[in-house]
Amino acid sequence: MNVGPHNLLAPYRPPTLFGIGLNYHDTVQEMGWEVPKKPYLFPKLSSSVTGPYDPVEVDPAVTARADWEAELGVVIGKPLRRATPEQALAAVFGYVAANDISARDLQAADGQWVRGKGLDTFCPLGPWLVTVDEVPDPQDVSLRTWYNGTLVQDGTSKSMIFGVAELIAYCSRWFTLSPGDVILTGTPAGCGDFRTPRMALTPGDLVEIEVGTLGRQRNPVIGPDAAEHGG
Repeated sequence: MNVGPHNLLAPYRPPTLFGIGLNYHDTVQEMGWEVPKKPYLFPKLSSSVTGPYDPVEVDPAVTARADWEAELGVVIGKPLRRATPEQALAAVFGYVAANDISARDLQAADGQWVRGKGLDTFCPLGPWLVTVDEVPDPQDVSLRTWYNGTLVQDGTSKSMIFGVAELIAYCSRWFTLSPGDVILTGTPAGCGDFRTPRMALTPGDLVEIEVGTLGRQRNPVIGPDAAEHGG
């Protein structure tokens, strides 16, 4: 049996995912917020991980403001605790494209982001996990998103407020990072919830992201009825 590219599953299911919010200068400017003085951390549940071509389930009874976020995911390669930025980069195994899909209304309602970030299928990963040598400069990676074929995000990791090395070191101050853990490093401007008029993912939509040379995802959006019947 030949397996085509659209049959690819997520590269693996990370034991822990750490998300970084408000980490791009252009995003903060778009939102009209102040530049954060330190990284904003939140958990992204491992159960939210899905494949790069799998359906993303959006239940209109659960959220009316599901949003896309193209992100560079950093994969940790060895245990790390209280690391310097130099030690942090040396501990990176590789990188993976991620779509940190977010239910903005749940985020706003809760004040913390576990529900809004952790719904099932809300973290497409892949299509590939590439080793660190294939991304010589994580601060020079393009990030793009297409919503129903229209380019809506077109940014670069150069706009990060806190760079990859600083983010890893910061996380390691509070938690032991283990091999396979993923840090999602934030998203550039162009998310649907900050547009006028607001845009949101609903069943029938198609969301695609592309992160540098890490590959392109293509995820159809389905409702709960379609999910019960296998998409």
